[in-house]
Amino acid sequence: MVPVNDWLLFAGAALLMVLTPGPNMIYLISRSICQGRRAGVISLFGVMAGFLVHMFAAAVGMTALFLAIPLAYDVLKWAGAVYLLYLAWQAVKPGAQSAFEARQLPGDRPSRLFLMGFLTNVLNPKIAIFYLAIFPQFVSPEHGSVLLQSIQLGLTQISVSFTVNLTLALSAGGLAAWFVRNPRWLAVQRYFMGFVLAGLAVRLVSEQRRAA
Repeated sequence: MVPVNDWLLFAGAALLMVLTPGPNMIYLISRSICQGRRAGVISLFGVMAGFLVHMFAAAVGMTALFLAIPLAYDVLKWAGAVYLLYLAWQAVKPGAQSAFEARQLPGDRPSRLFLMGFLTNVLNPKIAIFYLAIFPQFVSPEHGSVLLQSIQLGLTQISVSFTVNLTLALSAGGLAAWFVRNPRWLAVQRYFMGFVLAGLAVRLVSEQRRAA
Protein backbone atom coordinates (compact mmCIF):
# COMPACT_ATOMS: atom_id res chain seq x y z
CA MET A 1 0.00 0.00 0.00
CA VAL A 2 1.00 3.64 -0.38
CA PRO A 3 3.12 4.92 2.58
CA VAL A 4 1.24 7.28 4.88
CA ASN A 5 3.43 10.31 4.12
CA ASP A 6 3.00 9.83 0.37
CA TRP A 7 -0.72 9.25 0.82
CA LEU A 8 -1.13 12.50 2.74
CA LEU A 9 0.87 14.39 0.12
CA PHE A 10 -1.33 12.90 -2.59
CA ALA A 11 -4.47 13.91 -0.70
CA GLY A 12 -3.09 17.45 -0.61
CA ALA A 13 -2.38 17.35 -4.35
CA ALA A 14 -5.92 16.05 -4.98
CA LEU A 15 -7.30 18.93 -2.92
CA LEU A 16 -5.33 21.46 -4.97
CA MET A 17 -6.54 19.87 -8.18
CA VAL A 18 -10.21 20.03 -7.24
CA LEU A 19 -9.82 23.66 -6.12
CA THR A 20 -8.29 24.58 -9.50
CA PRO A 21 -11.14 25.75 -11.78
CA GLY A 22 -11.87 23.30 -14.58
CA PRO A 23 -14.84 21.90 -16.55
CA ASN A 24 -16.22 19.93 -13.57
CA MET A 25 -16.21 22.82 -11.13
CA ILE A 26 -17.53 25.33 -13.64
CA TYR A 27 -20.37 22.99 -14.68
CA LEU A 28 -21.40 22.10 -11.11
CA ILE A 29 -21.38 25.68 -9.88
CA SER A 30 -23.23 26.92 -12.96
CA ARG A 31 -25.81 24.14 -12.65
CA SER A 32 -26.36 24.84 -8.94
CA ILE A 33 -26.78 28.58 -9.51
CA CYS A 34 -29.08 28.19 -12.53
CA GLN A 35 -31.23 25.24 -11.40
CA GLY A 36 -30.76 24.92 -7.64
CA ARG A 37 -28.86 22.78 -5.15
CA ARG A 38 -30.70 19.55 -5.95
CA ALA A 39 -29.68 19.77 -9.60
CA GLY A 40 -26.11 20.46 -8.58
CA VAL A 41 -25.99 17.41 -6.30
CA ILE A 42 -27.49 15.11 -8.96
CA SER A 43 -24.91 16.40 -11.45
CA LEU A 44 -22.20 15.77 -8.85
CA PHE A 45 -23.11 12.08 -8.64
CA GLY A 46 -22.70 11.88 -12.40
CA VAL A 47 -19.26 13.47 -12.05
CA MET A 48 -18.31 10.89 -9.41
CA ALA A 49 -19.34 8.06 -11.75
CA GLY A 50 -16.99 9.56 -14.32
CA PHE A 51 -14.16 9.50 -11.80
CA LEU A 52 -14.62 5.73 -11.42
CA VAL A 53 -14.08 5.29 -15.16
CA HIS A 54 -10.85 7.32 -15.04
CA MET A 55 -9.65 5.51 -11.92
CA PHE A 56 -10.04 1.95 -13.19
CA ALA A 57 -8.69 2.81 -16.63
CA ALA A 58 -5.58 4.38 -15.11
CA ALA A 59 -5.10 1.59 -12.55
CA VAL A 60 -5.24 -1.19 -15.13
CA GLY A 61 -3.23 0.78 -17.67
CA MET A 62 -0.42 1.68 -15.27
CA THR A 63 -0.16 -1.88 -14.00
CA ALA A 64 0.35 -3.20 -17.52
CA LEU A 65 2.66 -0.34 -18.49
CA PHE A 66 4.99 -0.63 -15.50
CA LEU A 67 5.33 -4.38 -16.04
CA ALA A 68 6.08 -4.01 -19.75
CA ILE A 69 8.18 -0.83 -19.81
CA PRO A 70 9.93 0.08 -16.51
CA LEU A 71 11.21 3.34 -18.08
CA ALA A 72 7.60 4.51 -18.43
CA TYR A 73 7.51 5.04 -14.66
CA ASP A 74 10.16 7.79 -14.82
CA VAL A 75 8.69 9.31 -17.98
CA LEU A 76 5.28 9.70 -16.36
CA LYS A 77 6.82 11.15 -13.20
CA TRP A 78 8.43 13.93 -15.24
CA ALA A 79 5.20 14.43 -17.17
CA GLY A 80 3.39 14.88 -13.85
CA ALA A 81 5.78 17.60 -12.73
CA VAL A 82 5.40 19.42 -16.05
CA TYR A 83 1.62 19.19 -15.77
CA LEU A 84 1.67 20.72 -12.28
CA LEU A 85 3.70 23.64 -13.62
CA TYR A 86 1.18 24.03 -16.45
CA LEU A 87 -1.68 24.19 -13.93
CA ALA A 88 0.27 26.76 -11.91
CA TRP A 89 0.53 28.96 -15.02
CA GLN A 90 -3.16 28.49 -15.79
CA ALA A 91 -3.96 29.77 -12.30
CA VAL A 92 -1.88 32.97 -12.50
CA LYS A 93 -1.93 33.88 -16.21
CA PRO A 94 -3.68 37.14 -17.17
CA GLY A 95 -7.39 36.68 -17.75
CA ALA A 96 -7.61 33.33 -15.94
CA GLN A 97 -11.24 32.22 -15.61
CA SER A 98 -13.04 32.03 -12.30
CA ALA A 99 -15.39 29.11 -11.74
CA PHE A 100 -17.75 31.48 -9.95
CA GLU A 101 -18.47 33.38 -13.16
CA ALA A 102 -21.37 31.03 -13.83
CA ARG A 103 -22.71 30.19 -17.27
CA GLN A 104 -26.43 30.26 -18.00
CA LEU A 105 -27.76 26.69 -18.33
CA PRO A 106 -31.30 25.52 -19.17
CA GLY A 107 -33.22 23.34 -16.71
CA ASP A 108 -32.89 19.57 -17.27
CA ARG A 109 -34.42 16.34 -15.94
CA PRO A 110 -32.54 14.38 -13.22
CA SER A 111 -31.47 11.64 -15.66
CA ARG A 112 -30.00 14.21 -18.02
CA LEU A 113 -28.33 16.06 -15.14
CA PHE A 114 -26.59 12.82 -14.10
CA LEU A 115 -25.58 12.05 -17.70
CA MET A 116 -24.22 15.54 -18.32
CA GLY A 117 -22.19 15.40 -15.11
CA PHE A 118 -20.83 12.00 -16.14
CA LEU A 119 -19.89 13.12 -19.65
CA THR A 120 -18.39 16.39 -18.42
CA ASN A 121 -15.98 14.40 -16.25
CA VAL A 122 -15.26 11.46 -18.59
CA LEU A 123 -14.36 13.91 -21.36
CA ASN A 124 -12.43 16.23 -19.01
CA PRO A 125 -8.76 16.31 -20.10
CA LYS A 126 -7.72 17.76 -16.74
CA ILE A 127 -8.86 14.60 -14.94
CA ALA A 128 -7.44 12.22 -17.55
CA ILE A 129 -4.02 13.86 -17.32
CA PHE A 130 -4.18 13.92 -13.52
CA TYR A 131 -4.71 10.17 -13.36
CA LEU A 132 -2.09 9.35 -15.99
CA ALA A 133 0.60 11.85 -14.99
CA ILE A 134 0.17 12.46 -11.25
CA PHE A 135 -0.56 8.92 -10.05
CA PRO A 136 2.95 7.65 -10.90
CA GLN A 137 4.40 10.24 -8.51
CA PHE A 138 2.92 8.23 -5.65
CA VAL A 139 2.78 4.65 -6.95
CA SER A 140 5.82 2.39 -6.67
CA PRO A 141 6.14 -1.33 -7.48
CA GLU A 142 8.30 -1.59 -4.33
CA HIS A 143 5.23 -0.94 -2.15
CA GLY A 144 3.20 -3.85 -3.47
CA SER A 145 0.49 -4.20 -6.09
CA VAL A 146 0.40 -1.22 -8.46
CA LEU A 147 -3.28 -1.94 -9.08
CA LEU A 148 -4.21 -1.80 -5.37
CA GLN A 149 -2.12 1.33 -4.82
CA SER A 150 -3.83 2.99 -7.78
CA ILE A 151 -7.28 2.11 -6.44
CA GLN A 152 -6.31 3.43 -2.99
CA LEU A 153 -5.21 6.74 -4.50
CA GLY A 154 -8.23 6.87 -6.79
CA LEU A 155 -10.67 6.44 -3.93
CA THR A 156 -8.79 9.11 -1.99
CA GLN A 157 -9.05 11.53 -4.90
CA ILE A 158 -12.75 10.78 -5.38
CA SER A 159 -13.46 11.32 -1.68
CA VAL A 160 -11.64 14.66 -1.66
CA SER A 161 -13.35 15.77 -4.85
CA PHE A 162 -16.80 14.74 -3.65
CA THR A 163 -16.43 16.60 -0.35
CA VAL A 164 -15.21 19.82 -1.96
CA ASN A 165 -17.66 19.78 -4.87
CA LEU A 166 -20.61 18.96 -2.63
CA THR A 167 -19.74 21.98 -0.50
CA LEU A 168 -19.49 24.13 -3.62
CA ALA A 169 -22.78 22.83 -5.07
CA LEU A 170 -24.63 23.55 -1.83
CA SER A 171 -23.17 27.02 -1.37
CA ALA A 172 -22.53 28.11 -4.99
CA GLY A 173 -25.00 30.99 -4.98
CA GLY A 174 -23.70 32.56 -1.81
CA LEU A 175 -20.05 32.11 -2.78
CA ALA A 176 -20.59 33.58 -6.23
CA ALA A 177 -22.30 36.63 -4.73
CA TRP A 178 -19.49 37.04 -2.17
CA PHE A 179 -16.78 36.95 -4.84
CA VAL A 180 -18.69 39.53 -6.90
CA ARG A 181 -18.54 41.84 -3.88
CA ASN A 182 -14.90 40.94 -3.13
CA PRO A 183 -13.18 40.38 -6.51
CA ARG A 184 -9.71 40.89 -5.02
CA TRP A 185 -9.96 37.53 -3.25
CA LEU A 186 -10.27 35.76 -6.61
CA ALA A 187 -6.81 37.02 -7.52
CA VAL A 188 -5.44 36.04 -4.10
CA GLN A 189 -6.85 32.52 -4.51
CA ARG A 190 -5.40 32.16 -8.01
CA TYR A 191 -1.89 33.26 -7.06
CA PHE A 192 -1.85 31.15 -3.91
CA MET A 193 -2.94 28.12 -5.93
CA GLY A 194 -0.29 28.74 -8.57
CA PHE A 195 2.46 29.08 -5.96
CA VAL A 196 1.53 25.83 -4.20
CA LEU A 197 1.22 23.85 -7.45
CA ALA A 198 4.61 25.07 -8.64
CA GLY A 199 6.13 24.19 -5.26
CA LEU A 200 4.72 20.67 -5.45
CA ALA A 201 6.16 20.21 -8.95
CA VAL A 202 9.62 21.32 -7.80
CA ARG A 203 9.45 19.01 -4.79
CA LEU A 204 8.57 15.98 -6.90
CA VAL A 205 11.34 16.66 -9.40
CA SER A 206 13.88 17.20 -6.59
CA GLU A 207 12.94 13.88 -4.98
CA GLN A 208 13.38 12.10 -8.30
CA ARG A 209 16.87 13.58 -8.71
CA ARG A 210 17.95 12.46 -5.23
CA ALA A 211 16.71 8.95 -6.00
CA ALA A 212 18.57 8.83 -9.33
